[in-house]
Amino acid sequence: MDKKLIFDFKTNISAVRIPLEMNNPFGSFIPEIAKIAAAEFQEFITEESKQWTHDILLEKGKMFGILVVQMKDESYKFLGTISGKMLKNDKCAQFIPSVFDDSVDDFFIDKGMAALGIMGSEIKNTTDAKEIILLKKIRKNKSIALQQRLFEHYHFLNLSGQKKNLLDIFKLAARGNPPAAAGECAAPKLIQYAIQNQLKPIALAEFWWGATIKDKTREHKVFYPACNNRCRPILGYMLENMSL
Repeated sequence: MDKKLIFDFKTNISAVRIPLEMNNPFGSFIPEIAKIAAAEFQEFITEESKQWTHDILLEKGKMFGILVVQMKDESYKFLGTISGKMLKNDKCAQFIPSVFDDSVDDFFIDKGMAALGIMGSEIKNTTDAKEIILLKKIRKNKSIALQQRLFEHYHFLNLSGQKKNLLDIFKLAARGNPPAAAGECAAPKLIQYAIQNQLKPIALAEFWWGATIKDKTREHKVFYPACNNRCRPILGYMLENMSL
């Protein structure tokens, strides 16, 4: 367990009611302990983001999440992360990382994406209409194959310690193939890290941080439930409640 990924509470939480079970990730109720952790994590983001190239408050915002956990000594701390990847190659050493290790199989995903990029350039520089159609078909098939291989390498644990990849999880939930970026939201990352390190999940909260989306479906500092299309099958499996 990497200690720099564990946040201590600055607030005195001795009088705060600690939930007996983790709140429903798809519900609207946010436990008080999660609200406190989220406020402290937002303070951290405010300071940390001063070093980022991407101005998250003025440009594209992102979803973030926190997970309050019970440590082995029965104390309470929290984890935090961003949904998806950081923009403009920014990094934060204290965010829980992706479940997927991009170094696996000799960085197959990086090499595959580079190859697709080269094919994209070839298509732009080709003038023959028939050749363009053929190249686009080849590129699409390669892209689909790469996506499937990627999903096979996303392995999630459930509370019992069992492991399944994304394809099997979505098949189990009768959801067909996973959508793009499945597994990269904040909640699955946080819960995966907790299970891997024998930390008990206590309370979860996800919130939008940054510029409000034009249709106002995402507003700065507002809490939102986990997404249905990507997260419901994954979290249902991880938390051993497929009815979530």
